Amino acid sequence: MIEDLWYKSTVIYSLDVKSFMDSDGDGTGDFEGLSRRLDYLKALGIGTVWLAPCQQSPDRDNGYDIADFYAIDPRYGSNGDFVEFMHQAKKRGIKVVLDLVLNHTSDQHKWFKEARKDPSSRYRDWYIWSKKRPKDWNEGMVFPGVQHTTWTYDEQAEAYYYHRFYEFQPDLNMDNPQVRAEARRVMGYWLELGVAGFRVDAVPFLIESTSPGKSQGALNFDYLAEFRRLLQWRSGDAILLGEANVLPKESKRYFGHDGGTGVHMMFNFFVNQHLFYALATADVAPLAEALTATKNIPETSQWAQFLRNHDELDLGRLDEEQREKVFERFGPDEDMQLYHRGIRRRLAPMLGNRQHLEFAYSVMFSLPGTPVIRYGDEIGMGEDLSLKERDAVRTPMQWANEPQAGFSKADKTVYPVVDKGVYSYKQVNVEAQQRDPGSLLNWMRKLIRVRQECPEIGWGDWKILKSGDPRVLAMRYDWRGNSIVVVHNFDERACEVKLKPDVDGGERLVDLLAEDESRADGRGVHLIPLEAYGYRWFRVGGLNHAIRRERE
Repeated sequence: MIEDLWYKSTVIYSLDVKSFMDSDGDGTGDFEGLSRRLDYLKALGIGTVWLAPCQQSPDRDNGYDIADFYAIDPRYGSNGDFVEFMHQAKKRGIKVVLDLVLNHTSDQHKWFKEARKDPSSRYRDWYIWSKKRPKDWNEGMVFPGVQHTTWTYDEQAEAYYYHRFYEFQPDLNMDNPQVRAEARRVMGYWLELGVAGFRVDAVPFLIESTSPGKSQGALNFDYLAEFRRLLQWRSGDAILLGEANVLPKESKRYFGHDGGTGVHMMFNFFVNQHLFYALATADVAPLAEALTATKNIPETSQWAQFLRNHDELDLGRLDEEQREKVFERFGPDEDMQLYHRGIRRRLAPMLGNRQHLEFAYSVMFSLPGTPVIRYGDEIGMGEDLSLKERDAVRTPMQWANEPQAGFSKADKTVYPVVDKGVYSYKQVNVEAQQRDPGSLLNWMRKLIRVRQECPEIGWGDWKILKSGDPRVLAMRYDWRGNSIVVVHNFDERACEVKLKPDVDGGERLVDLLAEDESRADGRGVHLIPLEAYGYRWFRVGGLNHAIRRERE
């Protein structure tokens, strides 16, 4: 039954174990600490936790340089601690999605160590080599300005090796059937430990064939089909959540044309970037076009909608003029920007005020797909721009107005806590907001509850309604005879829009966020007032109407 697809109705919470909660006082978060905070996530309304890489790593790239795919990094605990965490999460009905980083390994992985020291090693062909320096040795960098090559000479191997990312992250040769078999073993191992699926890192690079002088080769979507089959055999309802920042016309190949051969979910980077353009300018038209462009996907597929994540806010899909407007509004200083394409800031300081912050989350939660929250954004955490590159948005979770923000008892933490300015842990922390009925945290709990009461958004079909105002986005969702209408005013000025739901029961709209309702005039038109950054969520016809339609 399609209604059994859990990933269409969950709320995902993204976190990094090392930055979330330290239980043993060594300054680094761990699985014991995370286990102790599961009740907090449960109370927030979280259904799924997405973990950043937690396997053994030199940690030169936030754990994305993995040295052992089968071992939990000792800084976070043992494999036994992970199993206990999984048990505790399962008791609370929380699913766990693990980062799957298979495009590359650390140069400290035993596979690469064996490959570089012996040309006849079985691991030599697990990586991509060239005796001569390829002509495209300095093309295709993921991190331009920081990363200078994609081919690096290794004196021990006496050859160049390929790396889409940093030079300490050599790419695996996914065209080698032995490598893909090992990838399936890695997935099978973590599935046996209970994970509900994987967030697949850098999908386009993972399935890309690479040869010297022709780095950007063919994309092998059959490899995704192999991984999908493994999940279906081992765990029927496990998912693949793909990181693929691609154009809408390319997305269907990643989902699989029938929705059964590719990833189950993908982050909607295209909509995300146009959403920030709308937040910066109040021009809704490009966002509406982006939504329409990403609408037609297979029935069992799903978009993951988000505002911020562990990386920079990538603006590469906007045109130059649009990008400059977003920079001007949300990242005007050079140290706020990264790679000339993105912004390395947290959401709260970017938007600058509570009203705009709530509005942005209301929009994101009302977009077609599954919402993804970044840890700390539910309390409005800020960034630390003194940290290098993307580390600015990876500071420890702010639990309380205590030393080290209640994150750790250590004198020094994995990243420094934010302890200055309006986003200091002294002003922004969970403990204070839990006691304040009007806090952002309690507002977020309410929004998540309302979103969970609107399965139409995760499951249904949708259309954009005419609002008569270029600053307003109005959408209607329909599923199993029931409808939801959401309206958002992107401008800092109040307005009033005329709206016609044009659906059965549409003469009455019951507000889901306030004790209010709207009645249509004789032509079926509603007059909806919206304050600055105003938003309204309506159930068409009210709850009794929805129950009646369900029974019919």
